[in-house]
Amino acid sequence: MERLNSNRPGHTILLGGIGGDSHSVGLTIMRQALLAGGYQVRYLGTQNRLEDFFQLASLCNVVMVSNMDGHAKYYVRCFPDLKQQYMTRGPLWYLGGNLHIGDAQGYESYFLELGFDRAFVKFVDITTVMKLLESDLRGIEPITNCDALWERAAQGSRYVQGAVSDEQVTQDGFDRTRREVLEHWKTGRDARHLESNAEFLSRQPSFPKAQALVNTSRMPLLVQPRSGVPLVEEQIRLFNAFKSVGARALSYQVDSLTRNNNYAGAEEAIRDSRSSAAATINGFPVINHGVEGLRRIISEVCLPLQTRHSTRDPRLLAEISYAGGVTAFEGGAICYNIPYYKNYPLDESIKTWQYVDRLTGLYYERFGIKLDREFFGTLTATLIPPCLAIAINILESILAVKQGVKCVSLGYAEQGERCQDVATIRVMQAMARQTLDNLGYKDVQINTVFHQYMAAFPEAPRMAEELIFNSASTAALSGATRLITKTPVEAYRIPTLEDNLQGLSLAMAGIAQATGAWVDEERVRQESAIIEREVRAILDSVIYCGNGSIADGIVSGFEKGLLDIPFSPSIYSQGKVMTARDLDGAVRFLSMGNLQFDREIRQFHQSKMGERRRAEGLLSENQNHLLIEKDVMQIARGEYTRWPFPAREASGKVERVLGNARA
Repeated sequence: MERLNSNRPGHTILLGGIGGDSHSVGLTIMRQALLAGGYQVRYLGTQNRLEDFFQLASLCNVVMVSNMDGHAKYYVRCFPDLKQQYMTRGPLWYLGGNLHIGDAQGYESYFLELGFDRAFVKFVDITTVMKLLESDLRGIEPITNCDALWERAAQGSRYVQGAVSDEQVTQDGFDRTRREVLEHWKTGRDARHLESNAEFLSRQPSFPKAQALVNTSRMPLLVQPRSGVPLVEEQIRLFNAFKSVGARALSYQVDSLTRNNNYAGAEEAIRDSRSSAAATINGFPVINHGVEGLRRIISEVCLPLQTRHSTRDPRLLAEISYAGGVTAFEGGAICYNIPYYKNYPLDESIKTWQYVDRLTGLYYERFGIKLDREFFGTLTATLIPPCLAIAINILESILAVKQGVKCVSLGYAEQGERCQDVATIRVMQAMARQTLDNLGYKDVQINTVFHQYMAAFPEAPRMAEELIFNSASTAALSGATRLITKTPVEAYRIPTLEDNLQGLSLAMAGIAQATGAWVDEERVRQESAIIEREVRAILDSVIYCGNGSIADGIVSGFEKGLLDIPFSPSIYSQGKVMTARDLDGAVRFLSMGNLQFDREIRQFHQSKMGERRRAEGLLSENQNHLLIEKDVMQIARGEYTRWPFPAREASGKVERVLGNARA
């Protein structure tokens, strides 16, 4: 049980998300607000079933259910039946989030008629919810606390993680597992002969080779759009259109059915898309199209291709991707687990990704083919501090190279303060090089990937276009190897081909403009020193915790909070680390949890956040959730003057004061 304010016995709130969506930023902010308000919070996290709430509802005053993927009508359709089954007449039921993919007009009354006491069909600010909650609970006695019952319920979901190792997967063990993996779907059999796969791969455009040209200044920064459609013919059309405007590296964005290993569902969606002449899934189903489909695409497009996905079990996806001519594969045991899944044990994800990395290493050892392994340092994409992104990237890189990987790409998502963003890319490259060299892996190629701002995008076209243009300039100034682009319509629809082409055009113009752009190199140097010190503290604590084993250190590090990802849905991340922007827009720590920072680093962040709170007129750390909510929504609401942030941008109050002074 959690409480911050113990001046009075608080009402008990059951809080969690429903459906498959992993976004937990809003839930995290709501949780902090409730704790600060003195409520007792029982937190279920994301990806629950409605039944999970009903099983605990009798122990609560209020049940708060969040849904963010727009399919709430589907998830709660059995609410009246469950209410009758469990005979829960006591608690109030709140439903909120993004309850419908459209404008949701008329849906509030629909959910109220189902039996919910409050329904917020679209975004509503925390202050409004807190006021309504206080009003609804007036005159209602707090429910008797039942710690023993809660503890018993929590024990049922606990998992004792198994042993992990840094050691290279044995050939016998790999071959045995590979036979099973290739049977997961019928197209797997076409990838079974590594020799014929390698013969085809050796003749295809290479991601590592293209990135090496960028790193040695023989090619400009690679600009890479994301796209995925259900049909091979349409994917070829998109790729050729991107190629025609100058894209020199491309990627398959895999659909959500494949990401959840639902290949039968993807097969049906392909048929529906073909018969209806309209896309019925949100990406390219790599496994269903198989080796033949992928080889057809790369043979017609003739550019380096990558697979991007977030799949829970990526082994068959990697097999088919490589056999089909793909020379770069994204993901890792941390970055494709902790930000995406509620209860995916780290020991399982580490072993799964060691298979992918060993497969990647075998192509080099047997055939001399270097394949790229990229890590999604973007993580939850929301207010991610540079030190955590870099530390996770380096840890994933070590796990990969121990399996024989010879080319790694380390990813980072732009946060918006140019000096901090530039410093992060430069420090990440330097520290990764130094770390791998010290471990004896001097022959491993290291690349850096700059993701344009990944959180909620501005709706105003001018602001979205400005963000993409200036973001590309920041990427070029940082010295990144590759830029992953966005489109101006990110905020309100799935991008069309034309939207993607516009995004590419803006990005390329921004890169060209970077030769005349300015960055405060002294500020970059200062940020670099802070970031490097923080990364070293995190890495040292993980290595020490694992007694020298990186895999053990990762598992134990998350258990002890030495690694902790803000806004993660995972039960394996403690969720004690909280972040917000300082007055210049740089991401700082509001709460450092159990990260092993020294006193000087802690005082630095406390000072930055204290300055921000004073500027906002906030008197207490119990109001930190207001800072987080403002910073999370600031870009989407268009509450900033330009991108990247100018100095003192984060505080609207400060901007108003300065504006009045100038007047």
